[in-house]
Amino acid sequence: MKIQHHGAVNGVTGSCHQLHIDNNNAILIDCGLFQGTEKEATSNKDIEEQLTIDFDLSTIRALIVTHCHIDHVGRIPYLLAAGFRGPIYASTATAALLPLVIEDALKVGVTRNKSIINACLKRLKIQLVSLEYKSWQVLALSDLSSINTPKVKIKLQTAGHILGSAYVEIDIQNVPDIQNTQRKTDHHRVVFSGDLGAPYAPLLPAPKSPYRADTLVIESTYGDRNHQSRKNRTKQLQQIIEKAVSDNGVVLIPAFSIGRTQELLYELEQIIYQQTKKSTAKYNFWQTIDIIVDSPMAAKFTKQYQLFKNLWDKEAKREVKSGRHPLSFEQLYTVDSHQEHMQTVEYLAKRNKPAIVIAASGMCSGGRIVNYLKQFLPDNTADILFVGYQAQGTLGRDIQKYAPTSYSKGGYVFIDGKRIDIKAKTHTINGYSAHADQQGLINFVKRMRHKPKHILLVHGDEQAKSALAKKYQQLLPSAKIEIATR
Repeated sequence: MKIQHHGAVNGVTGSCHQLHIDNNNAILIDCGLFQGTEKEATSNKDIEEQLTIDFDLSTIRALIVTHCHIDHVGRIPYLLAAGFRGPIYASTATAALLPLVIEDALKVGVTRNKSIINACLKRLKIQLVSLEYKSWQVLALSDLSSINTPKVKIKLQTAGHILGSAYVEIDIQNVPDIQNTQRKTDHHRVVFSGDLGAPYAPLLPAPKSPYRADTLVIESTYGDRNHQSRKNRTKQLQQIIEKAVSDNGVVLIPAFSIGRTQELLYELEQIIYQQTKKSTAKYNFWQTIDIIVDSPMAAKFTKQYQLFKNLWDKEAKREVKSGRHPLSFEQLYTVDSHQEHMQTVEYLAKRNKPAIVIAASGMCSGGRIVNYLKQFLPDNTADILFVGYQAQGTLGRDIQKYAPTSYSKGGYVFIDGKRIDIKAKTHTINGYSAHADQQGLINFVKRMRHKPKHILLVHGDEQAKSALAKKYQQLLPSAKIEIATR
């Protein structure tokens, strides 16, 4: 048994991990797209290499999808085109979302040809198998090796990252002993974390640790830092917006269509609900400010969040029961077509009234947020609010780096080859990350009854992985702690 990594080892994108059960059987966990500079793209050839499935598919019996973010599923069309015909296992909610994500990814990054898109989606739906949480699924393996071919079953557990997200438990029975190939052990439990959610996040419950893991492959996005409390981040969100709109400027919030957008809507509805109870003039604007979600995909995903209310946490369910609508309230406007989008950008540029705009993508690497940035980055009344991780090499990271500060007038970025000066104010609230922080990642291991003897760290920058590796080694002095490499 061995684990091979086809992404998410030099940064936080391109998640794709291959678990080799034996010489004739393997399982793939995620098949995501590279973003930013994890693989520097300097030519069309480089871009093609990022998308190429450059590993052997002949032994891969199944693909397991942990969740629907593009850095975990974006290479699936290329996997299908390369000839993979095995089952694609995902949670029930992820199975509902995945075709929407893949269709959008194909339209944006590959082709507008409907016949090609439909053919890919048809093939995807044939292979897609939805699984309920907490239920074991036996995998069909090739028995070419011998009658002692290992028996493998998988189980999905809630990860609390986005709707439908899961970590994966893989139980391998009759596995060869790594130290003695002539002897068989009873079974070996491998856990792939996918992306773990932050505790106390709105809408979704926090992940609970598995009972056992012998080998753990775990993300490390925030392995070197801790988030602020939810109470503090909500207060900070309110304060930033109140200050930002005092000059009637626009507040731009880059956010992924699935997960972050819904959390923000939930928090904004709560702020509005609380402030409408107050009669002082200071809070009147909360009753009238426009909150614009400019993303057709976000609107579709929000509907899916509403359809899967059974997966919400207790707090969100209580709000619905009380008659409130945390994802659909009076001041919320959704922009659909591209024409409406361009009209909205133009309208906001001319009016003298504040507004909050939530648009994808979360790292500003594409999508409709880019047109807003072109328009409003040079505007000193505008504010850019980052509420998620900005990977190296993304436009979002560059804006954070070159934005004006108390000791600097600010720099510039290039968008579509054109220099754009940054005069807008920028803010970052790390507490809104949908990823577990360092303490959450430590607790995930600490709360296991049978702790892992081997931990592999993936999906993080070098500093984050190194810091988390040290913490794990302190927690488990006799365990083997490794930073994964390709």
